[in-house]
Amino acid sequence: MLRQKLQDDQLNALKTGNKEVLEILRFVIAKIKNQEIEKKTELTDEETVAVLKKVVRELNESKDAAVKAVRQDLIEQNEKQISIISPYLPQELSDEALEKEIQTVLDNNKELFDTNKKAIIGICMKELRSKADGTRIMKLLQPHLA
Repeated sequence: MLRQKLQDDQLNALKTGNKEVLEILRFVIAKIKNQEIEKKTELTDEETVAVLKKVVRELNESKDAAVKAVRQDLIEQNEKQISIISPYLPQELSDEALEKEIQTVLDNNKELFDTNKKAIIGICMKELRSKADGTRIMKLLQPHLA
């Protein structure tokens, strides 16, 4: 469904002549197709979101490099590409809501947490990765692990 929306928006960008949107959507759809070829099956919406998040993460890394190199043109280009992809990503949880979700996971896995605190990291990542970025999850999880 998400992939279809991307393809529909790509076609719309082609018809309207919006080259910036068309370029980034072609890139994203190519990444999705490559992932499907590698997996040998069509991606689910969740897997498609994972590909989109990876592209956004790569764009953010490129933007950070452009900031260090003082390349305003590349910074603006990366920000524009991120703004085109962002509407396709699900809304992330706020820090307060994410903290509550982490606490719920900790409460549900109390015995495991008491015996091996590091094991809870994998469980939190697995359950919450669709709701928030992994770095945010780790940042909020660190005080519980100390």
